[in-house]
Amino acid sequence: MSETRGLSYRDAGVDRDVAQDAKTRILDLVRRTATAGVVPNPGGFGGLFRVPSGMRSPLLVSSADGVGTKLKVAMMANRHDTVGVDLVNHCVNDILVEGARPLFFLDYIGMGRLEAGTVEQIVTGLASACRENECALLGGETAEMPDFYAPGEYDLAGFIVGVVEEENRPGKARVQEGDALIGIASSGFHTNGYSLLRRLLFDRLGLTVNDPFPGTTETAGDVLLRPHRAYARSLRPLLDDGVIHALAHITGGGIPGNLDRVVPDGLQARVERGSWTPPAEFLAVQEHGGISDNEMFQTLNMGVGM
Repeated sequence: MSETRGLSYRDAGVDRDVAQDAKTRILDLVRRTATAGVVPNPGGFGGLFRVPSGMRSPLLVSSADGVGTKLKVAMMANRHDTVGVDLVNHCVNDILVEGARPLFFLDYIGMGRLEAGTVEQIVTGLASACRENECALLGGETAEMPDFYAPGEYDLAGFIVGVVEEENRPGKARVQEGDALIGIASSGFHTNGYSLLRRLLFDRLGLTVNDPFPGTTETAGDVLLRPHRAYARSLRPLLDDGVIHALAHITGGGIPGNLDRVVPDGLQARVERGSWTPPAEFLAVQEHGGISDNEMFQTLNMGVGM
């Protein structure tokens, strides 16, 4: 009768040594995002952050988001340093719409088999964007989940908290008849519409990430992995001066689906499609996909990110 060896966690697909290697690699990256509000808590079960002082009526503003199927492109290109930037900037933009300054950010990475190098690339992007936005990467979770994700695949999500003085918060209540509507350029597709883009480019046109993106001189991988643009630094002075009455982050739903969220009842926003030319990559997608104007504007940002 043969003896049966006892099972270990590694046998089940979870490797503690790889997890420790990943933590060691990212520790300094995380530390370098610390801001004045971070309260050191080595070994703690939660991140600590000191509530800002000197505000009359502070409102905390939170948001959670993911990167969607743009992650599939990162996996195809084996390039994971931009998706963390996408995630932070997307969340920062979401709370910027409420006028909030970011305080801290938390991330979640789930993988079927933990790959320390991939985690390091992702967190490098997260940390870089946090520093750029003066936001502390306060904590996160990296989960190895065998049999849950396909080999080489992962998911990425984030949660942000910011603060705004209540009386200074922009929004539809401040929008008035006669206000000017100004669009600010996106850096590309940002993080929306990637299921459509992948279906067209990789399935229908048969491209790889190394092939030229139609209508451009860049590769498909370079165009599709351009990081989501952050608008906080450029718009903060105008928000502080009260010049901006409302903001709309142009994400899922495009301009129609997001602009409508900040227009009060009784008013309408007038958008003249001929007032700007969408970037070449958007026009190429429409041409090669035979996509209607309405479908394009309701799915993609069309070159306007805020």
